[in-house]
Amino acid sequence: MGTLAMTQSEREQFLSELHVGVLGIERPDGPPLTVPVWYAYEPGGELWFLISPDSVKGRLLQKSMRFSLCAQSESLPYKYVSIEGTATISPFDKELHGRPIARRYLGVKGGDSYVENDDGESVRVSTTPERWFTVDYSKI
Repeated sequence: MGTLAMTQSEREQFLSELHVGVLGIERPDGPPLTVPVWYAYEPGGELWFLISPDSVKGRLLQKSMRFSLCAQSESLPYKYVSIEGTATISPFDKELHGRPIARRYLGVKGGDSYVENDDGESVRVSTTPERWFTVDYSKI
């Protein structure tokens, strides 16, 4: 059997598709925190998502400044991409970040409704992936 790993272009394309990511952040007092997150990625660029700085994930991320994110397909043939990176935290802009990510996951109408009804404060977290782990079972 050949390798099940994805090529650079395959993994970047897969990560850019619509998946809910599972974010992993280290915790000093126990196992890593793992939570779902909406994210955006363009091949060759940075991966980013929005979080509340006062949430558990926000507080942990501000301490560690590192995270992992895994995106997978749950239908056959099973595939996943997992990345690790150093976080950059920057201000959030509703029109540049909030509306596009909400529309990506909820469509135009649902995304606009979500943004208009969201009073929470967010920050934008980004990284250029430093390490990649991939599997593509369609290569069997």
